[in-house]
Amino acid sequence: MMRFDLPDLTLFRHVVEAGSITHGAARANLALAAASTRIRAMETSLGAALLTRSRLGVVPTPAGRTLLAHARGLIAGIERMQGELSAYSGGTVGQIRVLANTNALTEFLPDALAAYLTRNPGVSVEIDEHTSDEIVGLVADGQADLGILSGTVDTGTLQTFPFRKDRFVLVAARGHALAERETVSFGEVLAHDLVGLDRASALTRFLADKAARVGRPMRLRVQLRGFDAVCRLVEARVGVGIVPESMARRVARGLDIAVVPLVEPWATRALTLCLRSFEGLPAFAQDFVRHLRDGGENRA
Repeated sequence: MMRFDLPDLTLFRHVVEAGSITHGAARANLALAAASTRIRAMETSLGAALLTRSRLGVVPTPAGRTLLAHARGLIAGIERMQGELSAYSGGTVGQIRVLANTNALTEFLPDALAAYLTRNPGVSVEIDEHTSDEIVGLVADGQADLGILSGTVDTGTLQTFPFRKDRFVLVAARGHALAERETVSFGEVLAHDLVGLDRASALTRFLADKAARVGRPMRLRVQLRGFDAVCRLVEARVGVGIVPESMARRVARGLDIAVVPLVEPWATRALTLCLRSFEGLPAFAQDFVRHLRDGGENRA
């Protein structure tokens, strides 16, 4: 007899969406060993494999895809029920699930979220990081209420609103061969050691794809968890980095680094909000979208 509880289903959803048991376990706040044991127990209970495992990560089997579809529906239903019932006890009014690319997540969402959550104490927001291409499919499949992605990505039938504008730039230590350039191509950057975010980050995966299209590998010498740390190691001449211009200009005031625009069209980032239907969102989620669309200010 199959025995899947809500934590099992939630873990399985995280693992599939992250493409990795390790990263799925982290999202579920579980140790890797515990997560692996749970997944194996689910497969034993079902009598069939749920995941195809490889050195590149995991993908769901046909049985896994079927389970994932049911898991998403059950989890969404439970979250709606909890939100509606908690209103009677003065608890959480509801939860909003957001998917964002690296640029939006690190540079624009923190301040906007702080302002919104301060005046909406009954709402919680869950955010996951994905590449822009991934976000379109995940939002369309109902895995999130809202996505924030590059405006250059085809969003199909999703409803969209403008969010912010930014671009990727090169940061290099003063005196580096590229530091005095007015502009630089991504191909030229790939000839140098890079300091970047960890390989699981949406930005690193995005840049790796662009490097593959150029036909040259990225020489990632150090992988870090945040852009500020990237810029500090760039200043220490460990390598060069590619970061959002909004962040680069901010930290460059306190570090001895140069900021050089990339010439590639994809480096310009008009960030966009995407969702299945604004009218189909609950009132608190509509208010959140308006808040982001209007600039994320702390309106009374």
